[in-house]
Amino acid sequence: MAEVALIGADIQQVIGSAIAIKILSNGVVPLWGGVVIAGCDCFIFLFLENYGVRKLEAVFAVLIATMALSFAWMFGETVPNGVELLLGLLIPKLSSKTIQQAVGVVGCIIMPHNIFLHSALVQSREIDRRKTGRVQEALNYYSTESTVALTISFMINLFVTAVFAKAFYGTDIANSIGLVNAGQYLQEKYGGGILPILYIWSIGLLAAGQSSTLTGTYAGQFIMGGFLNLRLKKWLRALITRSCAIILIMIVALTFDTSEDSLDVLNEWLNVLQSVQIPFALIPLLCLVSKEKVMGIFKIGPLLKMVSWLVAALVIAINGYLLLEFFYSEVNGWLLSSGVSAFTAAYLAFIMYLTARSITFSN
Repeated sequence: MAEVALIGADIQQVIGSAIAIKILSNGVVPLWGGVVIAGCDCFIFLFLENYGVRKLEAVFAVLIATMALSFAWMFGETVPNGVELLLGLLIPKLSSKTIQQAVGVVGCIIMPHNIFLHSALVQSREIDRRKTGRVQEALNYYSTESTVALTISFMINLFVTAVFAKAFYGTDIANSIGLVNAGQYLQEKYGGGILPILYIWSIGLLAAGQSSTLTGTYAGQFIMGGFLNLRLKKWLRALITRSCAIILIMIVALTFDTSEDSLDVLNEWLNVLQSVQIPFALIPLLCLVSKEKVMGIFKIGPLLKMVSWLVAALVIAINGYLLLEFFYSEVNGWLLSSGVSAFTAAYLAFIMYLTARSITFSN
């Protein structure tokens, strides 16, 4: 399930990067050309790793900073209403028409495979694990680092959402906005000063795709090594997962290069794919961190455990609703509808089975 989520994320990263490359080249590089370029970028990152992990972390920091600056610039150009933005954060509201997209976004923002990456990265630090104080210090530092990273991620997503809400909410074109045409519509509406907003959007989109590529490459290595005890070289694992993504995207790019809707529909399905994978990362994680045999004195407390399980249960319930809502809106015919219902029932049963086995293991 983790590898499926990773391949789905790979496809989204390639799509975003390819679209950005096409825009920045003024259409000189076609979509399929951008797919090829974006598909090879992870090998460049792996090559940089030969010069040390710190160099790679510096590249990642530059990509995040570029993304944050680009979308903050867009925020400044469009100037959303601060009061309405604050009210939206404190009192969120969704119409029945937007629940499907909103829930799907949960998956693509959280990205289930990155849950494993967080655990793996803290283990990569060289500390004396026999000393409780040193382990606690490492956990404190990593908690701080994760909090800062997630806060920046939250701000970036806030900028993007606010800009799109200001530009397109209540307009006739709102339902037709996607990755392919969003920058062009923003350009027509706001233009831009020194640097046109179309290119600001594209730079941010490219940086987002590249930073996700970097995290996805590492997450895949840890997932494959941890679950299967299969120590493939990073470039070989990247080649396997990237090939799955590139072949599919190349078919789409060659077939639907002039269609704006096709890539957006594919992206929505991939968001759903990411969302339905979340329980398979969360449930084992919560069971393991609650187990004293695994965590020792660092196991989570009863309050955090209760809150975490409530959040996980909410996500699972939302996913069940999402599956029914999404598939019923896309699938026609009683036979296919019955198949969707059976699939949803099997999915929820699989989650219940995983939960029962995980709890049994924890006890």
